[in-house]
Amino acid sequence: MLDGFINFLKPPGMSSHDAVGCVRRVLGLKKAGHAGTLDPGAAGVLPIAVGRATRLLEYVGGTRKSYRAELRFGVETDSGDDLGEIVERSDAPMPDEKTVARAVRSLTGEIMQTPPVYSAVKIGGRRACDLARKNEAVEIPSRKVVIYRLDVLARRDAEKTLLLDIDCSKGTYIRSICRDLGRAAGVPATMSFLVRTRVGDFALEYAHTPEELSALGENAVEPPERYLGHLTHYDLPEARTKAFLNGLPTHIEGLSGMAGPLAVFSGGAFLGIGRYEEMPASLSPEKVYKL
Repeated sequence: MLDGFINFLKPPGMSSHDAVGCVRRVLGLKKAGHAGTLDPGAAGVLPIAVGRATRLLEYVGGTRKSYRAELRFGVETDSGDDLGEIVERSDAPMPDEKTVARAVRSLTGEIMQTPPVYSAVKIGGRRACDLARKNEAVEIPSRKVVIYRLDVLARRDAEKTLLLDIDCSKGTYIRSICRDLGRAAGVPATMSFLVRTRVGDFALEYAHTPEELSALGENAVEPPERYLGHLTHYDLPEARTKAFLNGLPTHIEGLSGMAGPLAVFSGGAFLGIGRYEEMPASLSPEKVYKL
């Protein structure tokens, strides 16, 4: 069985679901899934797991993400990008550098963000975008996200655009960042371009286009531990390998304070994801990978 992760470079115009379908067709398999949905109009890194590695997607999707985006001043749309309906238009000049810098500071760090109406956020079990397309009232609650870095790489006054680099937490909408930056600067704004450059250890420079995937085939599939560097690694005594794989806990002293999931290895082999419990002092398997 083919198991592992693919660092897929999704082109604009392809949905995340279609990207998974592309992987299934190229590799001739059924079991595949993705982490961290990327809008159809956006391009960039989309982690895709195949085989047993699909059980590990939840440990990838929650990692820190990076984006490069273009913001255009002058209009705000209902979707937050240039594919939506214009809800506000302004002929005001582009905000000066001090105003932009002040707006950037207000959106850096831990902030409350309201996702766009046209998003996959669930409202009463239904996606907000599906409700909006049926002209049903949609009220999306704000939520806490973290913007670790928001840098202005370039400004083009003639085009009224900013080029942004953004590092953020899971659940952040870059369309909302662009919208809110415009509001903070006093001029409506929308996102006109987006590429995701990183999801955890999945980096854009090593991602495979659909054409490269077709050429590489199974060689594009990498072992899951390659992309679990953000987790604490723990080497389990080889005598307890069988117990871990059978779902049994192992009594271990001295791991106090190790919160969260651990990537568990034994004899150099990746076994799966474990979690340490202080009472009793034991490491229990959460997701077994090597069966």
